[in-house]
Amino acid sequence: MAEEEYGSFVDWNQMGDLAKSSGPTKVDCQDLKEFKKMARQGYWAKNHKLRAQVYEQLIKTIPCRTVTPDAEVYRDIMGNAGTKKPSSNIPLPEFVDGNALPLYCLKAEAVTSAHQIINCVAGQFPDISHCPSLPAITSMLLHFSKDEAQCFELVSRILACNEPGKRLLDQTFLAFESSCMTFGDLAIKYCPASHKLIVATAQDALEVYTDWQRWVLFDLPFSHMVRVLDVYLVEGYKVLFRMAIALLKFYRKHKAEAQGGEGSQPQDSGKVRADIQVFIKGIASTVTPEKLLEKAFSIRMFSRKEITLLQLTNEKSLQQKGITVKQKRRNVQLALNPDTFSSEIVSAKEMRDIWSWIPERFALCQPQLLFTTSNHGCSLNRFYQHCEGYEPTLLLIRTTDGDVCGAFLSTDWQERKRGGNKLSFFGTGECFVFRMKPEMEHFEWVVIRHPELASSSNAQSQEEPASSEGQNSENNGLQQPEKPAGDLSPFLSARHFNLTSKNTSMFMAGNFDSIIVGGGDGNALYIDSELNHGRAGRCATFDNPPLCAESFQVALLETWGFQDAMAS
Repeated sequence: MAEEEYGSFVDWNQMGDLAKSSGPTKVDCQDLKEFKKMARQGYWAKNHKLRAQVYEQLIKTIPCRTVTPDAEVYRDIMGNAGTKKPSSNIPLPEFVDGNALPLYCLKAEAVTSAHQIINCVAGQFPDISHCPSLPAITSMLLHFSKDEAQCFELVSRILACNEPGKRLLDQTFLAFESSCMTFGDLAIKYCPASHKLIVATAQDALEVYTDWQRWVLFDLPFSHMVRVLDVYLVEGYKVLFRMAIALLKFYRKHKAEAQGGEGSQPQDSGKVRADIQVFIKGIASTVTPEKLLEKAFSIRMFSRKEITLLQLTNEKSLQQKGITVKQKRRNVQLALNPDTFSSEIVSAKEMRDIWSWIPERFALCQPQLLFTTSNHGCSLNRFYQHCEGYEPTLLLIRTTDGDVCGAFLSTDWQERKRGGNKLSFFGTGECFVFRMKPEMEHFEWVVIRHPELASSSNAQSQEEPASSEGQNSENNGLQQPEKPAGDLSPFLSARHFNLTSKNTSMFMAGNFDSIIVGGGDGNALYIDSELNHGRAGRCATFDNPPLCAESFQVALLETWGFQDAMAS
């Protein structure tokens, strides 16, 4: 059994094999990279005392505010431990959002200690307004603390982290809500099959994704959670995203095996949330901690930089909508009111399906019809006049054969003017193309599905002339004009990558006689100046099959913008 010095709060009868300390008893390492390797391999995973010492060492290296409360502050505030009240008389602060303390093999009386620690933290950190994960982190660190004062100091240092670009816990509703949106973005990109399942079974996927931190910090068995904590304290916040994505992947596999290939029926989002919670709580029967970590770290092109950029963009979107404090979450389904939505190309249900593919920060927006050939005529000039100034936009096309296809376009069409008279590609990796009929399918930037095509770094933009006819030659590429960094959509902008081929970042282009979506060895869509004739084909940027007949006639074309639903 581990030494009582670091286990006075633990109910060792519930710890199973973890109660038997074995393996190394010392870590002689000061190098962060080596620590990262050791954490992932579970170097200290079988020795409770060593794990406690490593946690203390790691947390004490966190850069913190100049004035960060320590163990002595806690002792001064709390005074005589014998005057403690029962835990039932010490409610947790409102900022934990009603989350109870997960027991995680703690003694019953340890709950009292955890409640007092959290309340003392609340008094020392008055700027915390929303921190639902704090009970879980406190519960875990109490396992590896000599006393309440040490646990308080460890928790305080995590909260007081001031390293630029790094966060360990969300401490405001704005940060938490944007993290849920960011997780939705990551789920769409890195586990599309799982996201498709959630969209098909839950009325509101966004509501399901608000639980992503709970999956990792509250619902996992202790044996799994403590291995997550090993890596989290070394690598930071991104680990939580990785673990939640891995859990979503395992959940999809579990549902596929349980249903035996049968389709899932839509149900209340609350039931889906409960089903995921039950699965994760019982995950130990099918997934070992090592297997969970292996799955989480097998996801490629998943960096702190990408998460940070997404998080900042989603925070900005929420701020613009006035969402900075906790309020009832607007269901994304409500933004598509079937009584008011009217398209001559897609139904409200089909538009909801398209909505499930778009970046989370636009989920609170409602579709706004900008241009339609049935009202504005078949003129490319009028198309530009009605669409310029809107970003992003959604292009819908119905052909005379009855096929329906389109594209989500991340950037304002006015950006085409930066290329002068040359037909120049612009846009970001958030663009995608899709088809609704004869079957529904969407195709993202090829780099998302094949990360080996790029490496994350700053890259110089490429310039190459384009074919105005939409027929790319063997070396076809388009001039990619420079855009100020602050104006770029941050998620997966081509400038962040060293692309192995120029043809994999040709998102959208337009001039006086055509618009093009997707380039490289062909175009996903090419529409002429009369918005009458078009061509569809494979292209390197989206690695898509033809979205409809390779040569088609446009029956109807619509472009939709994204209107702020909170302001309506």
